[in-house]
Amino acid sequence: MSSAEIAALAQVQRPVVTTWARRHDDFPHPVARGGSRLMYDGGAVLKWLLRTGRGNAPANTLEAELALHTLTAGLDFLSGMELVEVLTALICLQHHDGGSLTDSDAADLVERARFLDPDDTFLLREIERAASLSSALPLLTRQAESLIEGAYNAADALDWILDARRRLHADDLAVTVILPNVATCMARLATAHVPDTAAIANPDCGVGDLLAAAQALADVDDVHTYLASDRHESAVRLTRRRILVRGVFAYGMDIARGDLPPLDSVDAHTPVALLGTLPYAAAESRDPGAALERVGDLVGDIEGPFTAVILGPADAFVHPLAAHGAADRLRRTFLTGGRLKAVVNLPGGVLPYYPGYRTALWVLSYDPGARRTGRVLTIDLSGRELTPAVLDALVEDVDVWRESGWRGDIAHDTRAGAILAVADLDRRPGFPLIPQGSALTARYSRQAQDRPVRIAAAEVRYNALADRARTEHETVGPLRVRTVARPDGEGIRRTTVGALVRAKRLRKVNGHRIAAEHLTAQGHYPVIGAEEVAGVRPVGSRRIDRDVFIGGYEYAAFTEPGDIVVTENPSFGAYVDEQGLSVVAFPARILRIREDAERPLQPRALAALLRTAAAENRRTPGAVRAARKIEEYRIPELAPGEAAAYEATLADIARRAALLREQAAALEDLDRLTAAGIADGTLTIHTG
Repeated sequence: MSSAEIAALAQVQRPVVTTWARRHDDFPHPVARGGSRLMYDGGAVLKWLLRTGRGNAPANTLEAELALHTLTAGLDFLSGMELVEVLTALICLQHHDGGSLTDSDAADLVERARFLDPDDTFLLREIERAASLSSALPLLTRQAESLIEGAYNAADALDWILDARRRLHADDLAVTVILPNVATCMARLATAHVPDTAAIANPDCGVGDLLAAAQALADVDDVHTYLASDRHESAVRLTRRRILVRGVFAYGMDIARGDLPPLDSVDAHTPVALLGTLPYAAAESRDPGAALERVGDLVGDIEGPFTAVILGPADAFVHPLAAHGAADRLRRTFLTGGRLKAVVNLPGGVLPYYPGYRTALWVLSYDPGARRTGRVLTIDLSGRELTPAVLDALVEDVDVWRESGWRGDIAHDTRAGAILAVADLDRRPGFPLIPQGSALTARYSRQAQDRPVRIAAAEVRYNALADRARTEHETVGPLRVRTVARPDGEGIRRTTVGALVRAKRLRKVNGHRIAAEHLTAQGHYPVIGAEEVAGVRPVGSRRIDRDVFIGGYEYAAFTEPGDIVVTENPSFGAYVDEQGLSVVAFPARILRIREDAERPLQPRALAALLRTAAAENRRTPGAVRAARKIEEYRIPELAPGEAAAYEATLADIARRAALLREQAAALEDLDRLTAAGIADGTLTIHTG
């Protein structure tokens, strides 16, 4: 394994591995060199990580991750698809008969598979393929058992393989991947209120991501029937293996090759929970009408009560359609027919293989004994990150909507959507199924109710700052930078940062590597890194907790008042830390002025001169580095009196600039709060 691969295994940044190798004598030594890279023994690295507890990867995943790395690196004669098929078949075989894989030869494995799967419905041919790879079979069986041991069970081991399908170069299987949290959300929406004898159906199942998510939510006593279909036989066999290793018996599932799940085997009174993803189509060939017809095909043959959650193109599900066109008429049929209960507009990236593909969810439901309500819930999450909290709120909104009989509950309004009347939508052909305003909960939230008070506070703050600026102008007077031309012939000595360090007038202090998970907004100490020095982030926006810093960074130290924090990456920046007691994050570092020097430097003056020198030595297009290092920057050697006067001038400029920034921040708050209130309809401008 290379250092980069070890970093990926341990879930740390690449330089951390180099630090481990340098600081810890027991870190495994390189065993080979691959080009310019040092290569390490993966097994030895794994044992070191487990023994020391270093890295951010959970201990129970390290062995499985190493097994996956070994497979991707050592089995280049198998296609990614073949590798996934063979590994999942071996895991499924071991799960069902409990026998060892590594203690069996090729003939024994085939005999066990033939006994378990005489009709070759889910693993026999894959085991025969593994047996034909005589030289690679020991590695395959060993890695399959390592995956099971690392996951503690076959179901999780198989899931790990499928989660790594892109790393294993099984791109044909990756095209159907849905974000795991979205798959779980869909399963919760579809199965939350179904009885324990319901049928769970999944057309176009791919490798069974949605079925697996639904099964994970089932109780131990549930006796669901799992029905699925796919046009590709390899996907059907993979899904069968995936459901079988999850404890579902063969008689509790019917996964067939074809266009639709075998719903004809379901009794008319058995509730059905249908989970579906419409196949992706490129934008230039995408037909909203065809997508809506597919939805009709999926739910049209269900005779009894059902709940369907279907992921499809936003073009057909929520976006405007040509008025009175075929697609518009069909979409309004779902509304007026009373089956479409909720519409959720999602952001891009729900299908990671197609990051630009915009999708939406439809929640459809039918109960023969229920009356139509003539209302539909619309939720717009297209501008939201799909965090667990956002998806939990979505599920709760739909649950409340369902529990109210799809009528709405005056005591529980939605948090992210609006309930629309179907009759109003039907009178507006082609109208988008997206809420046009904010939800009532947003309108009457404490944030909206407090907005006028916050606007008044921002006004008071701005006016106070303006008065302070006028007072200072009257007391101190206008800003005057008293500069005159230097007399001709009066030369100026120059020095370099390196010379100042060697003369012990300046000291270099390296920054610290701070783990990203240790940075918060509420910690005790501010963290100053390259982004803060460059002005990308305000200083103080990233902080670290006292206990975390003292307990986890034994060699780290704080800044002192007057320290200059500098960075060269991605561009040069210099920031004077006037207060001190901050933590500097690598690649930023400190230039510390030595007060005990014979001629102490002035921090603001030095920082300004360094910025000017950097501008003269900036990196040119195509160059990897700037023309000179910081240590080579040439700056004027100012006389003590001249340096002190320059420092005072810079301090005056900084004080006035800080006051202007405070005023600008108050105005920005006024702008933001007013715009938010006008946009969501909670405020208006008084013109009287």
